[in-house]
Amino acid sequence: MKELMSSWQLWAGLAACFAALTAIFAKIGVANINSDFATLIRTVIILIMVWIIVLAKGAWETPSAIPAKTWTFLILSGLATGASWLCYFRALQIGEVAKVAPIDKLSVVLVAIFGAIFLGEQLTIASWLGVAMIGSGAALIAWKG
Repeated sequence: MKELMSSWQLWAGLAACFAALTAIFAKIGVANINSDFATLIRTVIILIMVWIIVLAKGAWETPSAIPAKTWTFLILSGLATGASWLCYFRALQIGEVAKVAPIDKLSVVLVAIFGAIFLGEQLTIASWLGVAMIGSGAALIAWKG
């Protein structure tokens, strides 16, 4: 069981399941509210949930002990997340969830490209083929033909 709980595949799979539920719940949730305000509500709920988890696990760290580089990249990540959420909720409000969510997952393609360029990560030919298939699938879903 301990081995399973430390499996990145398990956690990635759970993340995908929760992301799918997020799309469905969000689509229903933004139906009668401004999408930006809906994002604020979602963010407050996430903030409360994460505070509870950090406190319950005793995972609090002294902010002043965190290196400047870490702060910089966490701030940039937070800004990118906020921009992504605002765009995602607006897209959900005006589009079909079955089309919006797969386009949002083009982030998988971009992560592979950015990971190779900026982090020097190496993907196999099979992995690049999978990335290309994800991109192709998203394009087919978005195509209004």
